[in-house]
Amino acid sequence: MYQLDQVKHMSFKQMIKYTTKKSDDVRISVGIIKDGKSSYTVYGKDGKMLPQKEYLYEIGSITKTFDGALLCKAVKEGKIGLEDTIDQYLQLSKRERYPTIADLVTHTSGYKSYYFEREMIGNHLRGKNDFYGISKDKLLKRIDSINLENKGYAFSYSNFGMAVVGLVLESVYGQDYTKLMDRYLQSELNMKNTFVSGGSNCGKDFWDWKKQDAYIPAGALISTIGDMLDYAQMQLEEKFEYLELGHRIIKEINYSNVIYDKIELHLDQIGVNWIYDKTNQIYWHNGGTKNYNSHLCFDPKNKIATVVLSNQKPTNKIPATILGNQLFKELIKD
Repeated sequence: MYQLDQVKHMSFKQMIKYTTKKSDDVRISVGIIKDGKSSYTVYGKDGKMLPQKEYLYEIGSITKTFDGALLCKAVKEGKIGLEDTIDQYLQLSKRERYPTIADLVTHTSGYKSYYFEREMIGNHLRGKNDFYGISKDKLLKRIDSINLENKGYAFSYSNFGMAVVGLVLESVYGQDYTKLMDRYLQSELNMKNTFVSGGSNCGKDFWDWKKQDAYIPAGALISTIGDMLDYAQMQLEEKFEYLELGHRIIKEINYSNVIYDKIELHLDQIGVNWIYDKTNQIYWHNGGTKNYNSHLCFDPKNKIATVVLSNQKPTNKIPATILGNQLFKELIKD
């Protein structure tokens, strides 16, 4: 594991060399958009540049930004409002307070990161994805059992909340989330190599998922560096009108994180699942699964974006977020 005080003085190249040192199977794909040009490099053992190849990676929680994009599309189509409460779309008991859609996508709903379900015991013992086998019916029952206080809540990152967004999207579009998201990715965004994971059969060391798992919207997408660079370019250009809605700031969160504070990466504000760093003037999100981690950030003013996709555990040496943040700092100085 890295030492933060040492890492903050390292260059991007030094970070890459350290992270890939003596690791035969490492594949870290790093993408850059600058001056209207897009490029990528694949790094292997000891920082060696490998032939260009678009490997598949789990992108973890960056999935949430795709949920947000599809949600913004639904808003623009008049199918839903960000200030609507979830009970307008889900069959739930009458209560004084349910979160709004805006609460969910800003992680200020009052929901915990997750709620314990008995499936988690077996998943842990077998080394599986914690959320494997937790059904949509079970999620709906859990939502119905939670009695939130009628007040505003501070930022608290919630995978549960994004699973709820998945149910809402299904209700709005009348379609299963996996089919809905896959069609959106490939037909509208033209991201032909990005899809909802079908489990470990999709690739080595990928998380297992069942088709109807409730937590899929929180982090089950698989993608490539080429597709993710295209996605970053869409964000920079706001290629679709509704993407601009996702970039509008909804709430001030001013969340402090020891690691991010050390590398001067900030969680100041949030839009529809995009975190905004006011100091660096970037939108960003990251993701992590058991064996993969990722980071994407973009600067609309200077038209710069970076994408880092790694097939290393988030706890293994220097994670993608720190790599991507350092790379962006070097690009903005050039």
